[in-house]
Amino acid sequence: MPRTLPRTLASALTGLLLALTTLSAQAQAAGRPAPEALKLRALAATCAQCHGTDGRAVEGEATIRLAGLPADYLLTQLMAFRSGQRPATIMHQITKGYSQEQLESLATYFGGLK
Repeated sequence: MPRTLPRTLASALTGLLLALTTLSAQAQAAGRPAPEALKLRALAATCAQCHGTDGRAVEGEATIRLAGLPADYLLTQLMAFRSGQRPATIMHQITKGYSQEQLESLATYFGGLK
């Protein structure tokens, strides 16, 4: 016999889902980032320790500025690190921890910054 939720619980869950959907729409209308944008920004924040906040490395430091570089160039370099084609001290290890989609998203994100 299939289990069903009690009517009050199902009604409460439906109400919660509707409230969350409404809050998300309100946040987007108010200019707040959508959940996917926040997820991407959090992913990009993992690069901040070496490459600076939003890929804006400090001038004179050994790491390069990622913000504003062409996305296709960034992706090519990330893939070269991942394959070992481009030597590195740590980037070859870091890039192996990301999926192809994540690397593409990071390249697009940093490429879109000024």
